[in-house]
Amino acid sequence: MRVHAMTLPSYGGPDVLTWAEVPDPVPGTGEVLVEVAATAVNRADLLQRQGNYPPPPGAPPYPGLEASGRVAALGEGVTGWSVGDEVCALLAGGGYAERVAVPAAQLLSLPRGLSLVDAAALPEGTCTVWSNVMMAGRLQPGETLLVHGGAGGIGTLAIQVGVWAGARVLCTAGTEVKRRRCVDLGAAVAIDYHNEDFVARTQEETGGRGADVILDNMGGLYLTRNVAALAVGGRLMVIGLQGGRKGELDLGVLMPKRASVAAISLRPRPVAEKAEIVAAVQANLWPAIESGEVRPVIDRVLPIGQAAEAHRAVEASEHVGKIVLTVP
Repeated sequence: MRVHAMTLPSYGGPDVLTWAEVPDPVPGTGEVLVEVAATAVNRADLLQRQGNYPPPPGAPPYPGLEASGRVAALGEGVTGWSVGDEVCALLAGGGYAERVAVPAAQLLSLPRGLSLVDAAALPEGTCTVWSNVMMAGRLQPGETLLVHGGAGGIGTLAIQVGVWAGARVLCTAGTEVKRRRCVDLGAAVAIDYHNEDFVARTQEETGGRGADVILDNMGGLYLTRNVAALAVGGRLMVIGLQGGRKGELDLGVLMPKRASVAAISLRPRPVAEKAEIVAAVQANLWPAIESGEVRPVIDRVLPIGQAAEAHRAVEASEHVGKIVLTVP
C-alpha cells in the first residue's frame, strides 16, 4: 500500500514541499500506526525544510513533530491502546503525512472536549513547556516566569501553564495585537521587544529581583541580557536559536546569582525520556486542558496542500499560536 506525505525532494524555500506517494509505514515493536487527521507547523519544520535540522536516526524524513488522528494498527507488544482510539502524538518527524508510526509511549489520549484538529496543536508545545518550565526549570507558585516570543506556538502555551502553576508571567512580543493576545491569555505584562529593554522592564516589574525562570527561543542574541534579567537562583531555559548559536556568557554575572543556564532540545531525546515527559503532561496538563484553564491557541487551519503558505506565515511571524494543517 502507498500513502502520501509532504516530501522534501530538495532543500530550500516553502515551495520545495511536495505532496507525494511514499511507502506505508509499518509499526515496529512498541509502536502504533496513526491515521493522521491533522498536524501543526513548528519552526523546526522550517529548519528541516531548509536543510538545517535533519531528523534523528530512524525518524521519518518528512517534517512534522506532532499529529492527531486515530490508531490504525498496533505493533508487537503494545498494550493500553486499541484500533480506532482517537489520539495525539509527539513525533520525531513524519507528521506531514497520511500515516505515521510512533512509539506508543509518545501517544496522548484526546482531551475531552477537544476536536482532533484542536489536539494537533498540543503535543510539541505542551511537552516542550512542561519539560523546560516545570521539570527542568522547577517553576514554583509565586515565582516570576519570563516568556520570550509569547505569541508563538510555544509562548501561548507557556503563558497559560505559568499562570496555571501560580506564577506571575511576563512575556515579550513584537506587535500591539500580539501583546494584547498575550495579556488575554494571562500574562501580567507584555513587553515590546522592539522599543523596550526587556531587562530593565523585568527588573522594574519584579522590584529589582529579576525573573526566576526565563523560557528563551532566541539563543545567542539574548544570552547576555537574559542572564542580566535572572533573579538570584534563576533558571534560564534556552529552547531555540532564532538569534544565533553563540553568545557571551559572563560567569562573573552568573555566579553571584547562583543561577543556571540550560539549553534543551526535545526532538533528539531518547524515547524513554520522551515517554516520561508525555506521561507527566498527560497526568498534569491534560486535566487543565479539559477544564479550559489551558487551551491550544490556533491562528488558522489550512489543508496540508497549503503547507507552503503555512511555512511562509510562520517565517514572517504573522501568526499567533499554532497553524494547523488538516490531512484528507
